[in-house]
Amino acid sequence: MSCNTGCKTGEIRIPAVSGYMVKVYTIASGKGGTGKTTVTANLGPMLAQYGKKTCILDADVGMANLGLILGLENLPVTLHEVLAGKARVRDAIYDGPFGVKVVPCGLSLQGFQQSSPDRLKDVMTDLVSEFDILIMDAPAGISRDGVIPLTIADGVILVVNPEISSIVDSLKTKILTETVGGHVEGAIINRVASSGDEFNRAQMEKLLGVRVLGVVPEDPNVRRASAGRSPIVVKYPTSSASRAFKRISADVAGIEYVEEEVPEPREGFVDRLARALFRVKA
Repeated sequence: MSCNTGCKTGEIRIPAVSGYMVKVYTIASGKGGTGKTTVTANLGPMLAQYGKKTCILDADVGMANLGLILGLENLPVTLHEVLAGKARVRDAIYDGPFGVKVVPCGLSLQGFQQSSPDRLKDVMTDLVSEFDILIMDAPAGISRDGVIPLTIADGVILVVNPEISSIVDSLKTKILTETVGGHVEGAIINRVASSGDEFNRAQMEKLLGVRVLGVVPEDPNVRRASAGRSPIVVKYPTSSASRAFKRISADVAGIEYVEEEVPEPREGFVDRLARALFRVKA
Protein backbone atom coordinates (compact mmCIF):
# COMPACT_ATOMS: atom_id res chain seq x y z
CA MET A 1 0.00 0.00 0.00
CA SER A 2 1.18 3.50 -0.59
CA CYS A 3 0.93 6.96 0.89
CA ASN A 4 -0.19 10.08 -0.93
CA THR A 5 2.56 12.26 0.49
CA GLY A 6 5.58 12.13 2.73
CA CYS A 7 6.19 8.39 2.79
CA LYS A 8 9.68 6.97 2.71
CA THR A 9 10.60 3.65 1.15
CA GLY A 10 9.68 0.76 3.45
CA GLU A 11 6.78 2.56 5.15
CA ILE A 12 3.09 1.91 4.64
CA ARG A 13 -0.17 3.52 5.64
CA ILE A 14 -3.10 1.19 6.19
CA PRO A 15 -6.38 2.83 5.16
CA ALA A 16 -8.24 1.08 7.98
CA VAL A 17 -6.10 2.92 10.52
CA SER A 18 -5.21 6.06 8.59
CA GLY A 19 -2.75 8.28 10.42
CA TYR A 20 -0.55 5.43 11.64
CA MET A 21 2.74 4.59 10.01
CA VAL A 22 4.50 1.29 10.47
CA LYS A 23 7.29 -0.67 8.87
CA VAL A 24 6.51 -4.33 8.25
CA TYR A 25 9.33 -6.78 7.60
CA THR A 26 9.20 -10.46 6.79
CA ILE A 27 12.23 -12.59 7.71
CA ALA A 28 12.42 -15.33 5.08
CA SER A 29 14.72 -18.02 3.77
CA GLY A 30 14.70 -20.45 0.89
CA LYS A 31 15.42 -23.45 3.10
CA GLY A 32 15.13 -24.48 6.72
CA GLY A 33 18.03 -24.32 9.15
CA THR A 34 19.50 -20.97 8.05
CA GLY A 35 18.80 -19.34 11.43
CA LYS A 36 15.77 -17.33 10.32
CA THR A 37 13.95 -17.64 13.65
CA THR A 38 17.12 -16.84 15.58
CA VAL A 39 17.49 -13.65 13.54
CA THR A 40 13.88 -12.67 14.31
CA ALA A 41 14.29 -13.43 18.02
CA ASN A 42 17.34 -11.17 18.26
CA LEU A 43 16.40 -8.28 15.98
CA GLY A 44 13.07 -7.77 17.75
CA PRO A 45 14.43 -7.21 21.27
CA MET A 46 17.23 -4.97 20.01
CA LEU A 47 14.84 -2.79 18.01
CA ALA A 48 12.78 -2.42 21.17
CA GLN A 49 15.95 -1.62 23.09
CA TYR A 50 16.68 1.12 20.54
CA GLY A 51 13.37 2.78 21.31
CA LYS A 52 11.17 1.33 18.56
CA LYS A 53 7.78 -0.07 19.54
CA THR A 54 8.32 -3.50 18.07
CA CYS A 55 6.25 -6.65 17.69
CA ILE A 56 7.54 -9.97 16.35
CA LEU A 57 5.06 -12.51 15.04
CA ASP A 58 5.59 -16.19 14.32
CA ALA A 59 3.99 -16.63 10.90
CA ASP A 60 5.54 -20.10 10.55
CA VAL A 61 2.19 -21.62 11.48
CA GLY A 62 3.16 -25.23 10.83
CA MET A 63 6.68 -25.32 12.31
CA ALA A 64 6.58 -22.64 14.99
CA ASN A 65 9.74 -22.17 17.06
CA LEU A 66 9.87 -18.48 17.97
CA GLY A 67 8.06 -18.99 21.25
CA LEU A 68 10.47 -21.75 22.26
CA ILE A 69 13.53 -19.54 21.78
CA LEU A 70 11.90 -16.80 23.87
CA GLY A 71 10.68 -19.09 26.62
CA LEU A 72 7.01 -18.65 25.71
CA GLU A 73 5.43 -22.08 25.94
CA ASN A 74 2.08 -23.58 27.00
CA LEU A 75 0.25 -20.32 26.40
CA PRO A 76 -3.55 -20.11 26.57
CA VAL A 77 -3.88 -18.10 23.34
CA THR A 78 -1.53 -18.07 20.35
CA LEU A 79 -1.66 -17.09 16.70
CA HIS A 80 -3.23 -20.49 16.01
CA GLU A 81 -6.38 -19.47 17.88
CA VAL A 82 -6.38 -16.06 16.20
CA LEU A 83 -6.09 -17.54 12.69
CA ALA A 84 -8.83 -20.03 13.57
CA GLY A 85 -11.14 -17.14 14.44
CA LYS A 86 -11.36 -18.19 18.11
CA ALA A 87 -9.52 -15.22 19.66
CA ARG A 88 -8.44 -11.63 19.07
CA VAL A 89 -4.83 -10.92 18.26
CA ARG A 90 -4.61 -8.61 21.28
CA ASP A 91 -5.15 -11.67 23.45
CA ALA A 92 -2.15 -13.39 21.85
CA ILE A 93 0.41 -10.63 22.52
CA TYR A 94 3.00 -11.40 25.20
CA ASP A 95 5.94 -9.52 26.71
CA GLY A 96 9.42 -10.40 25.46
CA PRO A 97 12.96 -9.26 26.27
CA PHE A 98 13.74 -5.52 26.34
CA GLY A 99 10.06 -4.66 25.95
CA VAL A 100 9.46 -6.32 22.57
CA LYS A 101 5.96 -7.69 22.10
CA VAL A 102 5.59 -11.25 20.80
CA VAL A 103 2.75 -13.03 19.02
CA PRO A 104 3.84 -16.69 19.18
CA CYS A 105 2.29 -19.61 17.35
CA GLY A 106 1.12 -22.75 19.05
CA LEU A 107 2.92 -26.07 18.79
CA SER A 108 -0.03 -28.43 18.35
CA LEU A 109 -0.86 -30.10 15.06
CA GLN A 110 -4.56 -29.60 15.73
CA GLY A 111 -4.07 -25.85 16.11
CA PHE A 112 -2.20 -25.77 12.81
CA GLN A 113 -4.97 -27.67 11.02
CA GLN A 114 -7.61 -25.24 12.26
CA SER A 115 -5.64 -22.13 11.30
CA SER A 116 -6.40 -20.09 8.19
CA PRO A 117 -3.26 -18.27 6.96
CA ASP A 118 -5.49 -16.03 4.82
CA ARG A 119 -6.47 -14.21 8.03
CA LEU A 120 -2.87 -13.05 8.53
CA LYS A 121 -3.42 -9.80 6.66
CA ASP A 122 -6.32 -8.93 8.97
CA VAL A 123 -4.12 -9.71 11.96
CA MET A 124 -1.43 -7.33 10.73
CA THR A 125 -4.01 -4.61 10.10
CA ASP A 126 -5.15 -4.93 13.72
CA LEU A 127 -1.56 -4.48 14.95
CA VAL A 128 -0.32 -1.52 12.91
CA SER A 129 -1.77 1.16 15.17
CA GLU A 130 0.23 -0.15 18.13
CA PHE A 131 3.77 -0.40 16.79
CA ASP A 132 6.55 1.27 14.84
CA ILE A 133 7.94 -2.00 13.49
CA LEU A 134 6.31 -5.37 12.87
CA ILE A 135 8.48 -8.40 12.06
CA MET A 136 7.10 -11.69 10.77
CA ASP A 137 9.06 -14.93 10.97
CA ALA A 138 7.90 -16.63 7.75
CA PRO A 139 7.89 -20.33 6.88
CA ALA A 140 10.96 -21.52 4.99
CA GLY A 141 10.57 -22.48 1.36
CA ILE A 142 8.01 -21.42 -1.21
CA SER A 143 4.80 -23.02 0.05
CA ARG A 144 1.45 -21.25 -0.16
CA ASP A 145 1.56 -20.42 3.55
CA GLY A 146 4.97 -18.85 2.99
CA VAL A 147 3.82 -16.61 0.15
CA ILE A 148 1.35 -14.59 2.23
CA PRO A 149 4.01 -13.01 4.52
CA LEU A 150 6.02 -12.09 1.41
CA THR A 151 3.10 -10.17 -0.10
CA ILE A 152 1.92 -8.17 2.92
CA ALA A 153 5.32 -6.90 4.09
CA ASP A 154 6.99 -3.65 3.06
CA GLY A 155 10.31 -5.41 2.90
CA VAL A 156 11.48 -9.01 2.89
CA ILE A 157 14.80 -9.74 4.57
CA LEU A 158 16.46 -12.93 3.37
CA VAL A 159 18.50 -15.01 5.81
CA VAL A 160 21.24 -16.77 3.86
CA ASN A 161 24.05 -19.14 4.83
CA PRO A 162 27.32 -18.81 2.90
CA GLU A 163 26.85 -22.05 0.97
CA ILE A 164 25.67 -22.69 -2.56
CA SER A 165 22.40 -24.48 -1.70
CA SER A 166 21.27 -21.68 0.60
CA ILE A 167 22.21 -19.01 -1.94
CA VAL A 168 20.31 -20.75 -4.75
CA ASP A 169 17.22 -21.24 -2.58
CA SER A 170 17.36 -17.60 -1.48
CA LEU A 171 17.44 -16.50 -5.11
CA LYS A 172 14.26 -18.53 -5.68
CA THR A 173 12.62 -16.78 -2.71
CA LYS A 174 13.74 -13.41 -4.07
CA ILE A 175 12.22 -14.17 -7.49
CA LEU A 176 9.00 -15.40 -5.87
CA THR A 177 8.75 -12.28 -3.72
CA GLU A 178 9.14 -10.01 -6.74
CA THR A 179 6.69 -12.12 -8.76
CA VAL A 180 3.91 -11.68 -6.18
CA GLY A 181 4.58 -7.94 -5.95
CA GLY A 182 6.76 -7.93 -2.85
CA HIS A 183 10.02 -6.10 -2.23
CA VAL A 184 13.29 -7.62 -0.99
CA GLU A 185 14.86 -5.16 1.44
CA GLY A 186 18.16 -7.01 1.72
CA ALA A 187 19.90 -10.07 3.08
CA ILE A 188 21.50 -11.12 6.35
CA ILE A 189 24.34 -13.59 5.89
CA ASN A 190 24.21 -15.88 8.89
CA ARG A 191 26.67 -18.37 10.40
CA VAL A 192 29.76 -17.11 8.61
CA ALA A 193 32.90 -18.99 9.67
CA SER A 194 35.53 -16.89 11.38
CA SER A 195 38.34 -18.92 9.87
CA GLY A 196 39.20 -19.88 6.34
CA ASP A 197 38.65 -17.67 3.33
CA GLU A 198 37.63 -14.12 4.14
CA PHE A 199 33.95 -13.48 3.51
CA ASN A 200 33.42 -11.37 0.42
CA ARG A 201 30.45 -9.08 1.09
CA ALA A 202 30.55 -7.41 -2.32
CA GLN A 203 30.54 -10.76 -4.10
CA MET A 204 27.54 -11.94 -2.07
CA GLU A 205 25.64 -8.75 -2.93
CA LYS A 206 26.40 -9.35 -6.60
CA LEU A 207 25.20 -12.97 -6.40
CA LEU A 208 21.97 -12.13 -4.59
CA GLY A 209 21.27 -8.84 -6.31
CA VAL A 210 20.37 -7.14 -3.00
CA ARG A 211 22.17 -5.22 -0.27
CA VAL A 212 23.74 -7.24 2.51
CA LEU A 213 22.34 -5.71 5.69
CA GLY A 214 24.80 -7.51 7.91
CA VAL A 215 26.97 -10.54 8.50
CA VAL A 216 26.50 -12.73 11.57
CA PRO A 217 29.49 -14.95 12.45
CA GLU A 218 29.24 -18.56 13.59
CA ASP A 219 29.01 -18.36 17.37
CA PRO A 220 28.56 -21.32 19.75
CA ASN A 221 26.79 -19.01 22.19
CA VAL A 222 23.78 -18.91 19.87
CA ARG A 223 22.99 -22.54 20.67
CA ARG A 224 23.69 -22.03 24.36
CA ALA A 225 21.32 -19.07 24.48
CA SER A 226 18.58 -20.98 22.64
CA ALA A 227 18.94 -23.90 25.03
CA GLY A 228 18.45 -21.39 27.86
CA ARG A 229 15.27 -20.06 26.18
CA SER A 230 16.82 -16.66 25.58
CA PRO A 231 18.10 -14.61 22.61
CA ILE A 232 21.86 -14.31 22.45
CA VAL A 233 21.65 -10.49 22.68
CA VAL A 234 20.22 -11.01 26.17
CA LYS A 235 22.19 -14.02 27.35
CA TYR A 236 25.60 -13.18 25.88
CA PRO A 237 25.43 -9.47 24.96
CA THR A 238 29.14 -9.07 24.17
CA SER A 239 29.53 -12.18 22.00
CA SER A 240 30.42 -11.79 18.33
CA ALA A 241 26.95 -12.74 17.07
CA SER A 242 25.30 -10.35 19.54
CA ARG A 243 27.38 -7.45 18.30
CA ALA A 244 26.42 -8.32 14.72
CA PHE A 245 22.71 -8.41 15.60
CA LYS A 246 23.05 -5.05 17.32
CA ARG A 247 24.68 -3.50 14.25
CA ILE A 248 21.95 -4.85 11.96
CA SER A 249 19.19 -3.70 14.31
CA ALA A 250 20.65 -0.20 14.45
CA ASP A 251 20.70 -0.12 10.65
CA VAL A 252 17.05 -1.20 10.47
CA ALA A 253 16.12 1.36 13.15
CA GLY A 254 17.95 4.08 11.25
CA ILE A 255 20.33 4.97 14.07
CA GLU A 256 24.10 4.98 14.38
CA TYR A 257 25.62 1.98 16.09
CA VAL A 258 28.49 2.66 18.46
CA GLU A 259 30.81 -0.30 18.86
CA GLU A 260 30.95 -1.53 22.42
CA GLU A 261 34.19 -2.26 24.20
CA VAL A 262 34.47 -5.96 24.91
CA PRO A 263 35.69 -6.47 28.49
CA GLU A 264 38.83 -8.50 28.97
CA PRO A 265 38.06 -12.04 30.14
CA ARG A 266 38.59 -12.52 33.86
CA GLU A 267 41.70 -14.50 34.72
CA GLY A 268 40.88 -17.86 36.25
CA PHE A 269 42.62 -19.60 39.13
CA VAL A 270 44.61 -21.93 36.87
CA ASP A 271 45.83 -18.98 34.78
CA ARG A 272 46.93 -17.08 37.90
CA LEU A 273 48.68 -20.16 39.27
CA ALA A 274 50.52 -20.79 35.98
CA ARG A 275 51.59 -17.16 35.80
CA ALA A 276 52.88 -17.27 39.37
CA LEU A 277 54.86 -20.48 38.75
CA PHE A 278 56.51 -19.13 35.61
CA ARG A 279 57.39 -15.93 37.47
CA VAL A 280 59.10 -17.96 40.22
CA LYS A 281 61.12 -19.98 37.66
CA ALA A 282 62.20 -16.78 35.92
